[in-house]
Amino acid sequence: MEQRTRFIHLVRLGWDLHTLGVRTSLVLPVAGDPVLEVHEAAGVLARVTAARRRGGWAFTWRPWWARLWRRGAWMWAEADNAADIVMSEVGS
Repeated sequence: MEQRTRFIHLVRLGWDLHTLGVRTSLVLPVAGDPVLEVHEAAGVLARVTAARRRGGWAFTWRPWWARLWRRGAWMWAEADNAADIVMSEVGS
């Protein structure tokens, strides 16, 4: 059930980003969790995952340029403006 919920959150975010004119791809690896890739003309801008946290579900992302020392950002998956927030964070 947890994998299904993770998938649903990522699909919803992908669709919301699509309505903003952003190209995305949902990657479903054979082993591991699904990832929503946010694209720009030069390639992948960020990889977004959904994770269960104490207060509910959250989106986390690491821009392609982030190094191991730099922590990714996160936000609650249920937020109505999740797509806007993700784009303002990864697009800067």
